[in-house]
Amino acid sequence: MVRTDRGLALVLVAVALSGLFLLAPGCGKKRTLVSEEKLPSGAVASAGAPANVTPAWSPRAIAKLDMHTHIDPEIALPARRFLEAQGIGRAVNLSGGWVGEGLEETLGASKIASGYYVIFANIDFEGIGTAKWAAREVAKLERAKALGARGVKIAKNLGLGVKFPDGRRVPVDDPVLDPVFDAMAKLHLPLAIHTGDPKAFFDPMGPSNERMDELASHPMWSFADRARFPAWEALYGEFEQRVKRSKDTTIIGVHFGNAPEEPDRIERMLSTYPNFYVDTAARIPEIGRKPAEVRRTIMAHADRVLFGTDIQLGGGMLVLGAGEAHGHTRKDVDHFFMSSWEFFETAHKGFAHPTPIQGNWTIDGIDLPPDVLEKVYHGNAERLLGLPPTPVVGAPPASGASSAE
Repeated sequence: MVRTDRGLALVLVAVALSGLFLLAPGCGKKRTLVSEEKLPSGAVASAGAPANVTPAWSPRAIAKLDMHTHIDPEIALPARRFLEAQGIGRAVNLSGGWVGEGLEETLGASKIASGYYVIFANIDFEGIGTAKWAAREVAKLERAKALGARGVKIAKNLGLGVKFPDGRRVPVDDPVLDPVFDAMAKLHLPLAIHTGDPKAFFDPMGPSNERMDELASHPMWSFADRARFPAWEALYGEFEQRVKRSKDTTIIGVHFGNAPEEPDRIERMLSTYPNFYVDTAARIPEIGRKPAEVRRTIMAHADRVLFGTDIQLGGGMLVLGAGEAHGHTRKDVDHFFMSSWEFFETAHKGFAHPTPIQGNWTIDGIDLPPDVLEKVYHGNAERLLGLPPTPVVGAPPASGASSAE
C-alpha cells in the first residue's frame, strides 16, 4: 500500500477496533505485516446493528464492488471477510505494486482469496526522463498484464512530488509520460489516477480553512506553499489536458474526478471526454453538499460512475477514507458504510457524512433509482474490467444509521 505514494509520505493513524490496536506505518517504510489472528474478530464478523439506533430504513440488497481499496496482501483473507461483512462482494486493490516490487505477491494473495480482489499495478517513477525509463515501464506494464493485473493506479505524487533528475516537477500532461499512457491503451489497462487533493489543502492552514481538522492531523497534506506546489487550478488543468491527450486510454479520475467540489465541471468532463470515468471514493462528504448537481451528473452519465471507498487495511492499520485523529472504532465502521448507503439510496437530508474529520457539516442523499444503483455499485466496474457478476454478501444493519443517531 505504501509503495504507490513514495513521493508524498502519508501518515496514517493508530486505531483501535474491537480491542485490537492497529498502528499505521509511515509511507515509504518497510511494511509491518499483520497476521490473520491479529485482525479482530469484530472486524471480520457481520457488522450487526449499531447500538442505540432507531430502525428507520434498510439498505438495498444490491451487489457492491468497491473500485478503490488498498489491501496489504499479507491479510488478504481476513480483509476479505471484513469487507464482505460490510456488503462488499468484490474489491479492486489499487496498491498492487509493480513487477519485481510487490506485484507478484499481491496477485498471489488474490488467488489465495479466490479472486475476490482485482489487482491494479503501479508505476515506478524513479529515473523518469532518462533514456530508458519509458521503455522500462512499458515492459513492466506488459508483464503486469500477462501476470493478471487488470489496470493501473497512479497516485497524487505525479504532479505534486515526482521530479525529473534535474529537480523539475513532472507535470501530469508532460509528453515524457505519453509512451506509458499509450501502452495502457494498447494493453486495455484502465488507469485510476489521483491528481491533486481537496481544494482546501491548497489554501493556507488556519481557522478559516474548513478542512483544518484533517490538515492538523496530517500537515504534510497541505499544498499551500506555492514555492513548492502548483495551484489547484493549474494542476487540474494538467489533468484535463492528460485526459484529452490520452484519448484512447480509459482514465478513471478517482475521488469524483479529482474535483468533487465542482460537480458541474465533472459533468462537463464526462460530456467532453468519452474515455473519462469517475469513482466516488472518500468524497461523499464533499459531493453530499451539492446533491442536486451530483445527482444530475450521475444520472446523465450513469455508465461511467464507479462506487469506491478508499478503505485501507494492512500494515497494522485500518483507514476509513481518511484517518481520524482518535482512531477508528466499531461504531465508526458501522457509520462509515451505513452513511455511504444512505447517501446513494435515500433522499434523507441533513445527516452525518461517513468521515467526520473531513468536515464539520451534514449532507443530503441523492436517492438514485435501483437501475442506476446497480450500475454504480457494481455493473459499470464489471463491464469496464471484464468481470463476472459480483455476489450479494453481508448483512448490513437494518437501521437509519446516521440520520437516526
